[in-house]
Amino acid sequence: MLIDLFYEFSMPPGLARDESTVYAEAIAEIELADRLGFHGVWLVEHHLMKGYSHLSKPDLVLAALTRSTGRLRLGLGVIPLPLHHPLHVAERIATLDLLSGGRLEVGIGRGFSPQEYAAFGADMADGRGRLEESLAILRACAGGGPVSHAGPRFPLREVEIVPRPLQHPHPPLWIAAVSPQTFDWAAAEGLGVLAGPFKPWLMVEADLARYRAAWRGPQPMRIGMTVGLLCLRDRERARALAAPAFRWFYGELLRVTAPVLERLQPSYEHFRDLGRFRALLRFGARLRLLELAGLAVVGTPADCLARLCRYRAAGVTHLCCAVGAGALPSEVVRESLELLAAEVLPVLAGESST
Repeated sequence: MLIDLFYEFSMPPGLARDESTVYAEAIAEIELADRLGFHGVWLVEHHLMKGYSHLSKPDLVLAALTRSTGRLRLGLGVIPLPLHHPLHVAERIATLDLLSGGRLEVGIGRGFSPQEYAAFGADMADGRGRLEESLAILRACAGGGPVSHAGPRFPLREVEIVPRPLQHPHPPLWIAAVSPQTFDWAAAEGLGVLAGPFKPWLMVEADLARYRAAWRGPQPMRIGMTVGLLCLRDRERARALAAPAFRWFYGELLRVTAPVLERLQPSYEHFRDLGRFRALLRFGARLRLLELAGLAVVGTPADCLARLCRYRAAGVTHLCCAVGAGALPSEVVRESLELLAAEVLPVLAGESST
């Protein structure tokens, strides 16, 4: 199981950081992770989510990181395809792949914010259809030569996209998966899946079993799971720091997903299944509850290794770690990254090689 990092570029009120500081500190942490030997980093794309995420153009940040990192896989996690024209997305992907020397990973999804859809003039009920049609065009653009497409949303006739990506035929493709049906569809399409942190691990574990059973692709499966993580030498200090930080992060996640959970937008019916868990979190996203739900890993290196076993046993290949959940000072995040690199990554690397 590989350890990646996951960033929202959050601005929790308790830290009183401005946007310039958030960007500078996150980029410095990612550059440190590159030197320490982490596998990759994923940057979200969110719009109009003040506080929770100030990262609306992750491709620009990744472009900067192509110059200051040399080993990390650089992930778009994820592009909400229904908000974009697929030709623009194809051009962004190819450009980033060239700049990074073929280190790009591409996550796609529908998005979950009615506010985003309304602001960009897209129909949320048509999100799945727009995603599937856009994916077909992205794949066609990577095939070389002129592209024609007769779909209802993006008719194309003999267009030739430049530049072309460095990886052949294109960078690895992943999809943000919440509903069981998306896991089925991802397996049929040969896509990697990015799960969590929308629902508890027991539900995700069942989804992953379903995905593994449905997989028919010739290449190895790719399964990513996002968790909040804090690894420090002192267990009690780690828990004391993580409790308010993770409470804020998961509380904000509930806030930004509330519109789709409460109004049950068409084609988002599976979110109804999350209602009971959401009601429980309304009493407070306490650290122990988050740990029981499999959404947080906190403690010493030994504690963290013991808890990582559940993800690896379920087939997770990439654990996407929100170290500090975007709500702790950068010096604490860097301390945790260095300890993970010294005492957790080598153990996982040794186990994967045996």
